Amino acid sequence: MKLLLGRKLKMSQIYDDNGKVVPVTLVEAGPCKILQIKTKDKDGYEAVQIGFVEKKKRIKKTEKGKEFKFIKEYKIKDEVQDARTGDQIDVNIFKEGDIVKVSGISKGKGFQGVVKKWGFHGRPTTHGTKHEVRTPGSVGMSFPERVIKGKKLAGRMGAEIATVRNLKIVKIEPDKNLLAVKGAVPGRRGTFLEIRG
Repeated sequence: MKLLLGRKLKMSQIYDDNGKVVPVTLVEAGPCKILQIKTKDKDGYEAVQIGFVEKKKRIKKTEKGKEFKFIKEYKIKDEVQDARTGDQIDVNIFKEGDIVKVSGISKGKGFQGVVKKWGFHGRPTTHGTKHEVRTPGSVGMSFPERVIKGKKLAGRMGAEIATVRNLKIVKIEPDKNLLAVKGAVPGRRGTFLEIRG
């Protein structure tokens, strides 16, 4: 399993060999540092902890071990034997044409109604409609005389972990630590991303 942390830069477009425009997202991927390797004997499970974007300012004693802005831990079985604490991981673990899945926090859209948040149809908009058009309609019932848990209602939308699968790596620039991924990835510019092969 190939793992890398990155940051969304922007969307762009490139031309393929046939002259067709391909929409891509530019991701600053790595270099990441292996901070800790957890083993079954010592920690009870096998995992690797990696960090991305080192903090420039001096850190306090209480923040020791948190020198990175973005730290993630992954459970891995086979690759842990080869890895060493302090090793660097960069874009060279991927190659052009690889299929990856990218996870990140989606754009927050604030408080939204049921039509935008859940895709409700809304009420009829013909003559004689006396109620607000974009309301959910009846949400309760005669028994048990309450709103059931999990009912789709208005509320905060977005700002959740989202994963987009089957994205193709179109171009790699190792000198700039850049990945060009075909299509869109979650989040706004500057969002931290997990790229898994």
